[in-house]
Amino acid sequence: MAEDLPTLDELLSKLVAVNGSDLHLKVGSPPAYRIDGKLHLSNLPKLKPDDIDRFATEILPDRMLAEFTATNEADFAYGKPSLGRYRVNCYKQRGSTTIVVRAVNPASKNFDELGLPPVIETLVAGQRGLVLVTGPTGSGKTTTLGSMIDHINTNQRLNIVTLEDPIEILHSDKQSIVSQREIGVDTASFEEGLRRVLRQDPDVILIGEMRDLHTMEAALQAAETGHLVLSTLHTIDSAETINRIIDSFPSDRQGQIRYVLAGSLKGIVSQRLVPRSDGKGRIPAVEVLVNTERVFDRIVDPTLTSTIPQVIDEGEFYGMQTFDQSILKFYEQGFVTYNDALAYCSNPADFKLKAQNRGLKTA
Repeated sequence: MAEDLPTLDELLSKLVAVNGSDLHLKVGSPPAYRIDGKLHLSNLPKLKPDDIDRFATEILPDRMLAEFTATNEADFAYGKPSLGRYRVNCYKQRGSTTIVVRAVNPASKNFDELGLPPVIETLVAGQRGLVLVTGPTGSGKTTTLGSMIDHINTNQRLNIVTLEDPIEILHSDKQSIVSQREIGVDTASFEEGLRRVLRQDPDVILIGEMRDLHTMEAALQAAETGHLVLSTLHTIDSAETINRIIDSFPSDRQGQIRYVLAGSLKGIVSQRLVPRSDGKGRIPAVEVLVNTERVFDRIVDPTLTSTIPQVIDEGEFYGMQTFDQSILKFYEQGFVTYNDALAYCSNPADFKLKAQNRGLKTA
């Protein structure tokens, strides 16, 4: 490795120093950092194949070496007390190894510190039902889920079992007991882990991601039988989340699944990160769906499902809010600029009109 090239841990220290979210290591380019959603190339030398291979050898767990050699893909966690926790993906492109390292925020911040609405505390207070956190990659889903687990762990005496691929945020026991199981290490798959978890006396089950029909079905069953189930989906909002789950099942079962989902769902928290007006990072704009009687009816009846956004818009009494309502509050409080608010909202024309009705500047 070039003498003037930092070690991997030194690169990660730099990531922490610049408050970046991701480190990219690719042959032919210098190390790059994602800061507030944008990639920044460092002034370091361009990386050579030997540089990346040595980084990969340094960071890949022994158990993953054979898998990476066979499949050219590897997902795992990496961490040190002085550096924090990271989610790592190694993959091949054009025959060369590429590494992407994502920083995982510790679950030490509460909902208010993360800028999340107070209704989330209500969603995780009960001991039955399904709570989903959704959004695109890099929208803060892992951080929100980690804070949910930490809140339960701090305030309730329960048995929490997580199934993760890989384990990202580490939780020590507080009021609760937390057992964290990693796919491929502690259990063979999400499906196998979920099949066994009900025998482990859980009160709360966290599923890192509902990736397929089997995982969705097991999550719904666990929620239906008296457990609080937390999980994520890569969907942009509540309406798409509901449709994604239902459409994952065969058409002859979708009517039944609508009733199961309507009966077990507690709420959906969808996120997108918006740049802060002070330039100090990003703030989560959050859409919140709380399962009320009106929402239940719209999940069950496919002809009404498309009206769920309207119910969210009118559901402030229950703690619901749309993305645009969330962003409008941030703009009114001065947390985001008008241009960014307009760029990240769902309906710019409607947003502008609502801002004008509140006497806010729209030019």
